[in-house]
Amino acid sequence: MENISSYPNNGEKKRRNNPLIIVLVVLIAGLALLAWLYLSTRTRLTNLLEEKEGQRTELQHELDSLITEHNNIKLEYGSLSDSLAGKDSIIQANAVEIRKLLDTQYEFYKVKKKLDKLRSISQGYLKQMDSLYTVNRELKQENEQIRSSYQKEQQRSTSLQKDKEALSEKVNMAAVLKAYKITGLGVRGSGDKERATDKAKRVEKLKVCFTLGENSLLSAGRKDVYVRIARPDKTIIARGKGDEYSFNYKGEILQYSIKETVNYQNQAIDLCLYWINRSLKDDLPAGVYVVSVYSEDYEIGQSTFELK
Repeated sequence: MENISSYPNNGEKKRRNNPLIIVLVVLIAGLALLAWLYLSTRTRLTNLLEEKEGQRTELQHELDSLITEHNNIKLEYGSLSDSLAGKDSIIQANAVEIRKLLDTQYEFYKVKKKLDKLRSISQGYLKQMDSLYTVNRELKQENEQIRSSYQKEQQRSTSLQKDKEALSEKVNMAAVLKAYKITGLGVRGSGDKERATDKAKRVEKLKVCFTLGENSLLSAGRKDVYVRIARPDKTIIARGKGDEYSFNYKGEILQYSIKETVNYQNQAIDLCLYWINRSLKDDLPAGVYVVSVYSEDYEIGQSTFELK
């Protein structure tokens, strides 16, 4: 019969297995704790990274908005912004530096400080632009007022000049000798036997009478008066074609029929002048004759008469 005491009993086996179970439990608990710590840490890191990425995106958006607004301001003010090119270059350089920090680091505190500084510079830029715009607008308004005043003054000056020229022209025209009551006719005989005739073949003389008008604006003294008589065929009746039978009228040399020098004293003078037909060869054609009177480079009167 075997000795039952030589085999371990169940109680002893349980006592020997307890430490092992405890170790296993401790190990399992430790592993579970490590796993929990790992997952917890990973979750926190993931949340932290997401939070940092959100901050980076927000800061990037803020920077982009600031630069976009700045560029819009430059466009709005146009060429006026060229005067602040130095400040604009500072703003652009700061924006580049901030973008580098956002791309390579997570020092968002430093980025925020730089953004605040950039925002301050940008606000100063805007204030200066507003000030320049206001000054420029006031200068434009002032220049417009000056230009308007200058144009009005020019118009006034031009108007005065035109009035002066018109007045001067009127004075000049008023200071011209005038011939009135101009008549022309053919005559026969002389002295008391002088008789008027309208028969061309019987005419011995052509008689032209007129009145030189009174004019106090003229200078008194000797004045040459020229009479031109044009036949119906437009030929000027003259004693000859030489210079001694011509006069200057507005730069042109004209033949005259009769010349008379008078002593004009600003009073009206009645004159009757004659052209004498000295040759039977100078028979006068029938038709309308034109009499023109000239003095001092002016045509001072005109009339017509007819011979049959």
